[in-house]
Amino acid sequence: MYIKRNIGWGLILRYAWKNILFFIIYAAGIFSLYHFLNWTFIDIPFQPLSVIGIAVAFYIGFKNSQSYDRFWEGRKIWGGIVNYSRTWANQVLSFVNDDHHTKSVLIHRHLAWINALRIQLRQPTSFSLKENASVEKLFKKHREQQPACDASKHFISDEEYHELLQRKNTATHIVKNQGLHIKQLCDEGKITEFDKQLFHGVLEELYNLQGKCERIKNTPFPRQYAYFSTVFTWIFVLLLPFGMLNVFESELKEMSDEVQPWFIFLMIPLSVLVSWIFTTMEKIGSNSEDPFEGRVNDVPMTALCRTIEIDLRDMLDEKELPEKVQPKDNILY
Repeated sequence: MYIKRNIGWGLILRYAWKNILFFIIYAAGIFSLYHFLNWTFIDIPFQPLSVIGIAVAFYIGFKNSQSYDRFWEGRKIWGGIVNYSRTWANQVLSFVNDDHHTKSVLIHRHLAWINALRIQLRQPTSFSLKENASVEKLFKKHREQQPACDASKHFISDEEYHELLQRKNTATHIVKNQGLHIKQLCDEGKITEFDKQLFHGVLEELYNLQGKCERIKNTPFPRQYAYFSTVFTWIFVLLLPFGMLNVFESELKEMSDEVQPWFIFLMIPLSVLVSWIFTTMEKIGSNSEDPFEGRVNDVPMTALCRTIEIDLRDMLDEKELPEKVQPKDNILY
């Protein structure tokens, strides 16, 4: 999640430089054909092009709205994970009549769960967004692609860790282990049957929250909207320089001969500017489709996991607490 109020131009150019360079060359090439080779027939009426532009703008607006809904739902889910994590720790400390070690095991295993879930959600899929090399280089040093159980290694016993190595869904089995531990405590008389039901209610909600995350992760944004939004945008920007020629051509008739060459040259920067605006609007929606990929606009799960860890370990009265996650290149992961 980008945390500065204003996005720096360095980051903007990482995303846009290839498109801007292409638009400059493309518009300059069309201008050269028209102006230097006198291909005056290549211009097209701007009126139908403006209709296409309006339609594309509405289509992009719909896509961006739905993409943001996916991000906001993901953020609300992780807000629920934060709240239920605190509830879990409070119940452990209040209900379990055992030594401090047992309480620590239950709370640290929960920390293993949130970190395992975080890593699982950040694994790439067949429909994951692919950026240009400049952007990917920025994320490469921050991305978390290690096995999910590795993120849990420091919070659980070696025996439990090696058992998780054999599992397909690490987070699911960590919650299962919590349930088995609660049952054991109930059988030993260290919690009451009523306490057990309360614990299992929280575990059920954790499964619900995990399932909601997996639903967003494993269900791509409908490709008919995502793909054709890109197609329509590029049809518009590729036709735009031809329509610009028509607009400038009609204006030239009212200008002096000295102004004409400089005036029509403005077709290039204006065409590049409009093209960049439309492709950027389309790109914003694409970057918000999948909120768990660990990119600029995604849910900052690493920071949220660290916040939960600090809160729960503080509730255990541990002294050496980790520091909050700091943004890297103004991006909070």
